[in-house]
Amino acid sequence: MVRQERALRTRRLILEAAASVFDEFGYEGATIGEVVSRAGVTRGAVYFHFASKRDLAQGVVEEQFVQDGVPERTCKLQEFVDTGMVVAHLMPRNPLLSAGARLSLGHDAFDDFGGGAIPGWISRMEALLVAAGERGELLPHVVPADTAWLITAAWTGVQIQSHKLCGRADLELRVSGLFQHLMPSVAVPGVLGSLQMGPDRGARVAAEVAAARVADEVGVG
Repeated sequence: MVRQERALRTRRLILEAAASVFDEFGYEGATIGEVVSRAGVTRGAVYFHFASKRDLAQGVVEEQFVQDGVPERTCKLQEFVDTGMVVAHLMPRNPLLSAGARLSLGHDAFDDFGGGAIPGWISRMEALLVAAGERGELLPHVVPADTAWLITAAWTGVQIQSHKLCGRADLELRVSGLFQHLMPSVAVPGVLGSLQMGPDRGARVAAEVAAARVADEVGVG
């Protein structure tokens, strides 16, 4: 058990170091040597967990889906909005999310990774919309697959533009604006009026998740 926990910690350390390297240099410019240096581990330790640079980059991309930690909601459209807002809050602060975006969208890696995390995000958002439809939260014309594709594409465009113009300093504000513009064409009026979509929504949900994690750790302890 101790050995397994140590291996998981090492893997996490390597992923975090790799994320900072990929985020700074891109896929082509990144080297295993730089990851080794930043992680403070041996080259053998990296190759024990990841067979190649591509495998390591894939690990960083896949890690996006365990970073946001959005709680389940009774209202699935609130959970839908929360997902976008929490990622907007974390991306400027979390190299794993930022690097995952660069690897998914960068010209040097896009073909190699088949869209990176993009298909996964589309699928995740579609599942939330399907669940929202089952609860009567969607307007009749909404097709979950089409809406998930479009909103994911719009979110991605907002992220790119915010990154280019101000280093993502206004990302939460801009993503909030995106949802406020788009959700009236998705949600039934009764649900729309209850949705929380303000720029601080991601920070508040992230704090909720952190508090729950601390409570769980105290309970286990």
